[in-house]
Amino acid sequence: MEYRQTLNLPNTNFPMRANLVEKEPSILERWEKMNVYEYVQRQRENSPTFVLHDGPPYANGDIHIGTAMNKILKDVVVRYKVLRGFRSPYVPGWDTHGLPIEHKVTTKLGEKVRSMTPTEIRKACEKFAREQIEIQKKQFQRLGVIGDWKNYYATLTPEYEYKIYEVFEKLVAEGYVYRARKPVLWCHNCRTALAQAEIEYHDHSSPSIYVKFKMKDSDEYIVIWTTTPWTLPGNTGIAVHPDHRYVKVRVGNEVWILAEKLLGSAMSEMNVENYEVIQSFDGSSLEGKLAVHPLFDRVSRIIVADFVDMETGTGCVHIAPGHGEEDYQYGHLVHGLDVISPVDENGVFTQEAGKYAGMHIEKANKIITEDLKKNGSLLKETRITHSYPHCWRCKKPVIFRATEQWFVSVEKNNLRNEVIKNIDKVRWIPAWGKNRITAMMEERPDWCISRQRVWGTPIPAFKCEDCQEAILDVKIIHHFAQIVKEKGTNAWFEMEERELLPEGYVCPRCGSTKLKKTFDTLDVWIDSGSSFEAVLTTRPELTFPADMYLEGSDQHRGWFNSSLVLSVVKHDTPPYKTVLTHGFIKDEEGKKMSKSLGNVVDPLEVCSKYGADVLRLWLASSDYFNDIRISQNIIMQQVEVYKKIRNTFRYLLGNLDDFSQMDLVSFDQLLPIDKWAMGRLQEIIKNVTESYESYEFSKVYNILVKYCSVELSAVYLDIIKDRLYVESKNSLARRSAQTVLYHILKSLLVMLSPILAFTCEEAYEHFKCQREKFLTVQVERWPEYQEKWIDQEVMNDFEELMKVRDHVLKALEEVRQSGVIGHSLDAKVVIRSNSEKIRTLLEKYAQHLEELFIVSQVEVHDADGELEVEVQKALGEKCDRCWKYHPLTGHDQEFPTTCPRCASILRSQKG
Repeated sequence: MEYRQTLNLPNTNFPMRANLVEKEPSILERWEKMNVYEYVQRQRENSPTFVLHDGPPYANGDIHIGTAMNKILKDVVVRYKVLRGFRSPYVPGWDTHGLPIEHKVTTKLGEKVRSMTPTEIRKACEKFAREQIEIQKKQFQRLGVIGDWKNYYATLTPEYEYKIYEVFEKLVAEGYVYRARKPVLWCHNCRTALAQAEIEYHDHSSPSIYVKFKMKDSDEYIVIWTTTPWTLPGNTGIAVHPDHRYVKVRVGNEVWILAEKLLGSAMSEMNVENYEVIQSFDGSSLEGKLAVHPLFDRVSRIIVADFVDMETGTGCVHIAPGHGEEDYQYGHLVHGLDVISPVDENGVFTQEAGKYAGMHIEKANKIITEDLKKNGSLLKETRITHSYPHCWRCKKPVIFRATEQWFVSVEKNNLRNEVIKNIDKVRWIPAWGKNRITAMMEERPDWCISRQRVWGTPIPAFKCEDCQEAILDVKIIHHFAQIVKEKGTNAWFEMEERELLPEGYVCPRCGSTKLKKTFDTLDVWIDSGSSFEAVLTTRPELTFPADMYLEGSDQHRGWFNSSLVLSVVKHDTPPYKTVLTHGFIKDEEGKKMSKSLGNVVDPLEVCSKYGADVLRLWLASSDYFNDIRISQNIIMQQVEVYKKIRNTFRYLLGNLDDFSQMDLVSFDQLLPIDKWAMGRLQEIIKNVTESYESYEFSKVYNILVKYCSVELSAVYLDIIKDRLYVESKNSLARRSAQTVLYHILKSLLVMLSPILAFTCEEAYEHFKCQREKFLTVQVERWPEYQEKWIDQEVMNDFEELMKVRDHVLKALEEVRQSGVIGHSLDAKVVIRSNSEKIRTLLEKYAQHLEELFIVSQVEVHDADGELEVEVQKALGEKCDRCWKYHPLTGHDQEFPTTCPRCASILRSQKG
């Protein structure tokens, strides 16, 4: 007789081969057809809300691994919150104004752009931005990210721009915005001012020169060191530290002045071996003295400043108030030094630079150094590689340049301190985020908010042609905002001044009506930073403040920062309750991703080769609070992990094919091994839930991967295989095991679905035994931790039994290696122990030991040692049906090659 047909073998259509590359797009089509986002929202219609507000990525080019990581993390959080019973609407958005798009569009247009009007350029930029949004939208969806993709937000829409002006109006009304000529970070390649958040630091090779300035009333020289010779035409002062000692040093026939602490290093750098210290004095005694500029017919006044450091140089710092923040603050504002900034927007010297006019600053570096050499002022010239600010867009070095710009004061109305106070109201994850943003807020200078771009949100400012007053008035902003609501910001470039001004408006300073509009645009951080007002307060399904902002750690100085400042001004509260940050992505060796290094991992390529779920699994495996690593090898490791999880799903589904909720066995009727497994599941649920709550997804990954591949596959599922396959279909023994498998599978599908979005959805479709089933696993309820399903006595007993099992398995493996047995069912295990505790435990579970050890027979005896395991050949013949040995196998007349158990089961099936 062919007994295979009489076994309860696993049966499922859930394929072993994932084929995610084809399967995932078909699931996406199904989600789109059922409008999954709306379905999920309806299922949680009257539930408490959890709003994760999407920080807008820039609408420029394909998504990369960093943006993919960010969106997947957000999706994991939102999916988890929905499973926990929250209504968690997710509205994706895009940042659309600014230089990168304008640069790309104008480059593409070429010479044609010279004959185009600002409105035409803006329309071309908008068209490009909208095209990019559509591309990125599809790419984010391919990752499995669920959101309101039909009703996304974009900073270029009139309704959004109108809200920017509401926030801006408040800034102006409260007196925070002012205009001043002072040094700002300037990209001469992009020809625009930059905010601190738009700066990256990279290594840069600069000239390093030591220069002597002759003191005006003596033959002594004060020695400065600089890495920016081009700023010397802007020099109007020299700073020394008031509390440090300075020295006069005789070098040949000259006397040099420099800091005592730096004397040795500076002389070594200048290759001066013979010198004599002739006087020592406090730096404060130099204050007010004058030195002669080595290149121009003017003097430089010596000032004192605490920022002068004693780490490098000479302790005498060249001050050019037009080319540095501290130079301006201490040199101009505190000490009244003149501001000279003879550099235009292209990085070319103006007429104010004398003989250097018309030269680019990079070329002028060499010429200025040569001139210093010729007139004997240059003491040493070399080069230095150091960290230097670069533009985040074009990646070129930037400069400080004094220009007329609009600024937001962080001191007005005690704004800096108010913002810092509000930082305390927020939960920062990881906790160091709080210190980081606090330090940034403590140190941040006034915010330069004007940009010299066409593609941006116009600053509705005018200039009086009669008195030259720059006018930024709440009345004008309010009036223009109403126009924007209807026509968008292109109106600024298309309408006449009289239409843009409130009726009867005149210059508040001189009463003139000759007012001309200006063409600065707002810093894009004002655009994106206003999203709390433009999105959270306008959409009824969202809430202000948001429950969470989630972005990379660079946003402590970017979006988190600008949003916080603007929200405190507008609403006197942070725009978020929790801020969660992630690190950056590096390659396998910890190097930065770079096309030139060939180590870039394309998320879309991973999706097309292995599937989005593999990418999502990689992210879940990573401690994303820090910088994380990715490479082809790392992805392949996750492919193998994925297979183990999928095979676990398949095995569970296969063994539940004939099971329904009607077959569930109550906890008190479960077999001891099943009670233990049910208890372990509760512990897993508890630990996984705690890890999700603390957003430690790598812990979720580690717990569940270990559970699937070790505790289930190698232990519990292996132990109960005989019972599932061999026992009568409806027997208590089999239904007991299936009851546990049902709870395990349902719990795993729900707990893993935020990570393996597609696979859990696919497996959920095959999960037939659930009576009440939703259209998607996304709206299932999170498995509850059931303490009543933890029988502590059983859990304690099995903790000890598993230790005994380890000894048994080791002994079985040793005997298997010697060839005495093949399969463990060929064995009889004899356990001897002098421990009453162990013997009592084994006797208590005597009828379950064969199943626990997966052997045919078990005997327990007294012994001299605490635990001895002997493996013998099992007694009797092998049963053709269950493969276990029994002394009475072959004695049954009707089923002659079976054991008594199988013969009994076969008779019941026949009946």
